[in-house]
Amino acid sequence: MAVPFTGRARRVVLGFKFHNRRAVAGHLAGLVRRRLEQVGVRPGIDVDVVTWAPTGDARRQERGFDQAELIARHLARQLGLPCRRLLIREEFSGPQSGRSRAERLQAPGFRARLDKPGRSVLLVDDVATTGATLGSASAALRSVGARDVLSVAVAGTPVRTRRRPTGHRRPLRQAA
Repeated sequence: MAVPFTGRARRVVLGFKFHNRRAVAGHLAGLVRRRLEQVGVRPGIDVDVVTWAPTGDARRQERGFDQAELIARHLARQLGLPCRRLLIREEFSGPQSGRSRAERLQAPGFRARLDKPGRSVLLVDDVATTGATLGSASAALRSVGARDVLSVAVAGTPVRTRRRPTGHRRPLRQAA
């Protein structure tokens, strides 16, 4: 993940996805590229091709574009790598937004095709919540011969820690 899905980053990503602000796709790809550089990923050595976790057909039709595809295409250009559609969503499972964590873990299934087995694939998504979509897409790519799959997302939801409600106090133990 390039950035946490909070604050300004959250507003930018949501504007991109739901308010047709496509002009930010290159900037979002730049965030991912910088993160890849920070962790030492070398284009052409560590990854050969860029692809994306496709959104459902209904969402794509509704928006007029696939947000992960736009980011992946910009990122591929920035990295000097080819960008290919290697995944197809098997069935429409409905939008992920608004679902509970348990529902999100029921990731959509993907079919994959790989033009050259043995390739290392950079798999792109816009937001990673549970990682289930990227995990499912990655497994599909490995099943058709991808040597390695590096999964990245522009933003990821922060891990939440459970807190006690305000005013709740743990009872004191009394000495016996």
